[in-house]
This record gives sequence, structure tokens and C-alpha cells, in this order.
Amino acid sequence: MLPMASRKMAAVGLLALFGCFVLAASLSDTVFYDNFDEDFDGRWIVSQSSDYGGTWKHAKSEGHEDYGLLVSEKAKKYGIAVDLPEKVDPKDGAVVLQYDLRLQNGLECGGAYLKFLQPQEAGWTANDFNNESPYSIMFGPDKCGATNKVHFIFRHKNPKSGKYVEHHLKSPPTPVGDKLSHVYTAVIYPNNTLKLLIDGEEKKTANLLSDDFEPAVIPPKTIADPEDKKPEDWDDRAKIPDPDATKPDDWDEDAPREIEDDEAEKPEGWLDDEPDEVDDPEATKPEDWDDEEDGEWEPPKITNPKCEEAPGCGEWKRPMKKNPAFKGKWRAPMIDNPAYQGIWAPKQIPNPDFFELEKPNLEAVAAIGIEIWTMQDGILFDNILVAHDEAVAEEYRKTTWEPKHTVEKEKEAAEVKKADEKDEKTSLDSIKEKVFEALNKVSDVPFLAPYKEQIDDILEKAEKNSNITLGVLATIPVLLFTILFSLCFGKKKTAPTTEAIKKEDLVTADDVAAAKEESEEEQEQAGEIKKEGDVGVSARRRPRRDS
Repeated sequence: MLPMASRKMAAVGLLALFGCFVLAASLSDTVFYDNFDEDFDGRWIVSQSSDYGGTWKHAKSEGHEDYGLLVSEKAKKYGIAVDLPEKVDPKDGAVVLQYDLRLQNGLECGGAYLKFLQPQEAGWTANDFNNESPYSIMFGPDKCGATNKVHFIFRHKNPKSGKYVEHHLKSPPTPVGDKLSHVYTAVIYPNNTLKLLIDGEEKKTANLLSDDFEPAVIPPKTIADPEDKKPEDWDDRAKIPDPDATKPDDWDEDAPREIEDDEAEKPEGWLDDEPDEVDDPEATKPEDWDDEEDGEWEPPKITNPKCEEAPGCGEWKRPMKKNPAFKGKWRAPMIDNPAYQGIWAPKQIPNPDFFELEKPNLEAVAAIGIEIWTMQDGILFDNILVAHDEAVAEEYRKTTWEPKHTVEKEKEAAEVKKADEKDEKTSLDSIKEKVFEALNKVSDVPFLAPYKEQIDDILEKAEKNSNITLGVLATIPVLLFTILFSLCFGKKKTAPTTEAIKKEDLVTADDVAAAKEESEEEQEQAGEIKKEGDVGVSARRRPRRDS
């Protein structure tokens, strides 16, 4: 039996060997992959067609060190293509098409899809690549006006007519509209199934040979006979006017729909001589106004302030009301048509173009092209993949797209949080400003005059120091309530009569001055006593000055 260490080493070796087999299998299933870490020049060929003036750039994805193929200018047509190392024939097995897309400035009107092109023997070259270059599959987002979808279109050669027909996926998924990186995947299986994924999540499944596409690949067995014409005497009217009906004698076709309301009365206070609008009295003629070039200056109009307080201005007119005598144009009532023959339709004949297929005749793919027109810049293509195994696409999503997307989501969440906090702070500041404005007005109420200085001092400190603002907002209402309660329910003292006032109780200006002087002397004496106490001298209070 092998020692434990040897067994562990053997297990690690087997795992490493298995990993190598998996990697080798993945690489063998990858037909084409471009992550644009290196400049695309030399691999991709920019169309030299005069219509395609947009400049492609090798650029970093915003906020990353990762590079991609960038649409750098607005309102331009773009064309670029690259050959695959080998042809890919969907009839030979599964085909996986995948790429990352980031709309860094959004997408209001334009395409962001890829074209998977037929071999150049079909009649095109990379230098003159354009919208007529034959493709097998077109896949990816497109948005403009009412269009906002992830296209999947394939060109199919009708085996009967020999003509190519574009078949569009019905009810395709909607592309993601934010400014983050997203990955679009299309998988075509040997059983004619199509699966579309966005960010690895399945969004649409369809059958290439079903009516999931418009038009369907397999035509109907029968069609309307193009030679069959509707007979001239064919009556397909289900209802007809009653030929025996007559207009009643009292039917007045000329009666108006509405008449003046005779019972209406002009509201009291209506200003007949006031216009609805008047010149703005605060408007002034601009200094740079030139009467010769700009014409005679006229002040702008504003709503007449007098009309805002009145029920109305200008000439008063009676309102209109429905005319009870109105009947409108007389028409005979409808009855069943005795000669009705039903809705005519041409007869059906066998469709000469009908055929049956077990698999669609998808053309082989030999190149990838990006041929778009867009009003936006900032469109970044990355990690373009053509493979045979769906697991390969999943692995690329995990290792290339997912890390980028995670970073972008976290950054977006942080920015949203910061914006929300800013909005919340702005909202609180606005509320605070209104509250302090109201409290400042309250402090000016006459019966609070004795407390105004205290209230103003508290409000001033609170406005300057945000840390005590909430405490003040809670304290002020309590303080005001206390003052009001004291004023309303406090004990009232009976005013003394003139006879009760003694002469010695009267306070004069001299008394006030003497009291002040005595207070100052007492403070001075207290200072001296403290000083004497410090040196061991017994303290003695000075006698109070006689008043």
C-alpha cells in the first residue's frame, strides 16, 4: 500500500492531468476568440467603403485595465471584419456565438450587433465590407424608435426558388439598457433549437423551422390562388340600410349641437373692462436692444393681477349647453342583408414553392463583421467568441465578463448611495431652513418679547452647529409651550392700591445707583476676604451701606 503522502501526490497529479485534458478540450472547442488585449490592427480589417467613416479605436473599458474595440464617434457608419481560422458549418453540430458589449454612453439610436459572414466566395471582400456583404447569422442588440430588441436573423436559401430569405426571430428579448458590461450568447443546437442568453441567463428559446420566425422557413402547403378574382356581383355586406325606412316629419337635421345657456348669469364682480393679460411692469428694455434691427421693443405679458382675484375678465359671454332638440343627420336603421354571400376569399391551391426540411440549410460562417450605424459613441465590443461547446462560453463568462461586471455593479451602487445621501442631506437642509425660518418668526411675536434675546441666541447657535440642531428643534417647541402655559395659567397677582404703596417702598434712580455701588463694593470685599484668608488673616464682612 502506498504511503499517505504518495497517495496525496498521486491525487494531485491526477487532478492536474484532468485539468489539462479539460483545458485542451476547451481549446479544441474554441474556433475563434479575441479579447482585444492587443491592438486589433493587423487582425481586423477596417472597411474602406466610402460610407463607413467611423473611427475604430483600441481602448480601455471605463474604470478597467481591460481593452476592447471602441466605437469612438457619434452619428457615423462603422464597418470592420476578421476572418475565422476555419469555417464553421452549423449543419455539423452545435455552434456558440458570444460577445461582451458595454454601452458606455447608452444607446438611443443605433445597432450593436455582429454579423457572422459567409465565405468570401459568396461575393465580398474585407476591404469593401458593407451592408450587402452576405451573412449567415446576425445577432445582437439594436435600438431606434420603436425598435429595441436583441436581433437573431438567419439567411436561408430556398431549395425550390434558390433565393435567400431573411428569417427574423419573433418576440426577441430586450437588450439591457444600462451602461455596464453585458454578455450576449446565442447557441444553435443540432436539433434546430436556438437559445439566447443575456449575462448567462436564458431569455428566449425557439425552433429554427417553426413559426417562431417570420417568415417561417418551411412555407405553407397551400396558398391563395393568385388567378382567382372576386365576382363583380358578390355581395359581402352583412348589414344594409333599411330601404323601407323614412325620416320622421319632426326630424330637424339643421338643429345645432349646442346652444347658449339662457339661464346663465354673469358672475358678480366680473371685470368687463380688464384684459386677461397686461404688460409686465417690472420688465425693462434690454441694453443691447436695437430698434432698427430688432424692431420696436414690447414688454412681455403677464396674467392680469386683477383677474386673479375676480371671477373673470373681458367681455362676458353666455356659456354653451347641449341642445335638447339636436338629432343630427338622419340615417336609415341597418337591417340584415338578404343578399349577403359571406366574406369572399380566393380558393386555396397547392403551394408550388412548398418543401420539407429536417434541418435548415444554414450557410457556413467564415468571418465576423461589425457593420452598424449609430448615433452614440462609447460602444465597446470585447471577448468575441465562436465555439462548439456551450461550456466554453460559460467558462469565458465567469473568467472575463463576471469580474468586470461585479466591479461595475459595486461602483454603480456606491455612486447611487452617494447620490441618495446627497439628496437626503439636501432635503434635510431644506426642512431645517424652513423650520428655522418659522421659529425666527415666532420669536418676533410681541408677547414673547421678554424671551426674544434667549430664543435668538439658541437659534443662532443651532444654525451654526449641526450637532445640536435636532436638540434645539425639540427644545424650542417645549420652551414655547412652557411660556404659553405660564402666560395662560400662571398665578396672577392683585395689583396694590395707591394707598397701600408706602413711601419707603418707592424705588428711585438714586436707589438703583446705590444698589449697584453696594454690589460692586461687596464683590471687591469678597475678593479682599479671599486674599486675606489665603494668608491666614481672619475674614470679616464689611457692614452693609445704609440705603
